[in-house]
Amino acid sequence: MSLKSIEQTFIEKVSGQIQLFPEGKERFRVFTPFMFEDGDELVIVLKKEGGRWILSDEAHTYMHLTYEIDEKLLHSGPRKKLILKALSMFDVEDRSGELILEVPNGDYGEALYDFAQALLKITDVSYLSKERVQSTFMEDFRDVLLETVPAPLRRFDWHDSDRDPDRKYRVDCRIKGKPQPLFVYALSNDNRIRDATIALHQFKEWNIPFRSMGIFKDPKKTSRKVRERFSDVCDKEFHDLTLNYANIQEYLVANIGNLEEPKTGRK
Repeated sequence: MSLKSIEQTFIEKVSGQIQLFPEGKERFRVFTPFMFEDGDELVIVLKKEGGRWILSDEAHTYMHLTYEIDEKLLHSGPRKKLILKALSMFDVEDRSGELILEVPNGDYGEALYDFAQALLKITDVSYLSKERVQSTFMEDFRDVLLETVPAPLRRFDWHDSDRDPDRKYRVDCRIKGKPQPLFVYALSNDNRIRDATIALHQFKEWNIPFRSMGIFKDPKKTSRKVRERFSDVCDKEFHDLTLNYANIQEYLVANIGNLEEPKTGRK
């Protein structure tokens, strides 16, 4: 099929604003009206590979999304589910970060329509980050701990069963740390921050050895005084899980304990 004919099938099936430009032998850049939220255009290339024609994003879609979302966070929790659903829905293949779709039976227009729809569905993960819905934040919180801290070293929703049988003072996740346990809190609103502050004060009153860490959902949407009271008793704070995913992991790794107790005696 000629370049003009392919372009015409794109226009008829997808949009009158489609343009096709050659970029070397059997390789064409496809310009469409479809964009990311920030106005950048989707990258779509039509190229021949191993005797077949494919559409490719040249690994640009994920790269663009990681400008605002940590790469590990992009591929975990609800974002991962959204991406996998989009890939499956339109039979798009993830080839080590490059998204591709084979053009079946010379049906260029249908293939471009499906490929563009898949990329647009995937870009919806940016809305999850901006809306910061409660379920997403809590899933992200658990994901970073599940991914970073070995299971034997962590316990979610911990409380001191001896001193607090009624579970009044809880920790979102207790981690066996060095030299002391690390108490980690997910701080999504003022009420959770207040509860964490009260619990940390009580643990100090009981002389429980620990270090503390708080991860905020969005500090700008919480009371400054409430945050300041928490800061008075907390050892380490991170004010944006999405932007600080890697930093949080690094801090956790530096503070968790060993899987096994040191052995003593002669070998």
